[in-house]
Amino acid sequence: MTTTLITGANKGLGFETARRLVAAGHTIYVGSRDAARGERAAEQLGARAVVLDVTDDTSVAAAVKTIEADGGLDVLINNAGISGFEGQSRDSAVIGAAAVTADLMRPIFDTNVFGVIRVTHAFLPLLLRSAAPVVVNVSSGLASLTRVTTPDTPTYAYMGVAYPASKAAVNMITVQYAKAFPGMRINAVEPGYTATDLNGHTGTQTVEEGAEIIVRMAQLTPDGPTGGYFDAAGVLPW
Repeated sequence: MTTTLITGANKGLGFETARRLVAAGHTIYVGSRDAARGERAAEQLGARAVVLDVTDDTSVAAAVKTIEADGGLDVLINNAGISGFEGQSRDSAVIGAAAVTADLMRPIFDTNVFGVIRVTHAFLPLLLRSAAPVVVNVSSGLASLTRVTTPDTPTYAYMGVAYPASKAAVNMITVQYAKAFPGMRINAVEPGYTATDLNGHTGTQTVEEGAEIIVRMAQLTPDGPTGGYFDAAGVLPW
């Protein structure tokens, strides 16, 4: 039985990923900052709830103890993330270079970047005990320097700084962890522009479509790719 933890899994892409992996036979831990929401989601899914705030060391350490006591972990999906402007439209959420400040960027990096490091570091001992450990880091197409610098594309037109920068950092973290732990399958994925709270539900994809690549990469076998960057269609340019 494969045991999987998904951060930020009480709604959106995390919830849909959990639903699909439960159906595939995984034992799922629904990571949620809010205990009540996590419990409700877990009950709906036939999963287990664990309180987990990726910005809080104490919360993460407690989650490790809970999952270790239950038998360990095989797959970690670092899904929790924020744009910094949840609930707003895509256009109003874009803070460009002229207006962005360190104070605006700090909470986004704390969740999207430091949260990935915090959770991955804490769960490494459990993952390294697994026969087939997998880490999936949910990134974004906006993290691709190639795409962002290709004129006349939607990615080029996006002028925000904080969110793309945070996800570009996630891509680098993914590559460096994959090099450091060659026995693990560690990859970054781009779900696509999916309608979730992250973008005020302005996305053009459903969560079912967005979760496809996350689910696929969560089920990698030891001979699968590692240190890569993928969307549902295949390999993405860095």
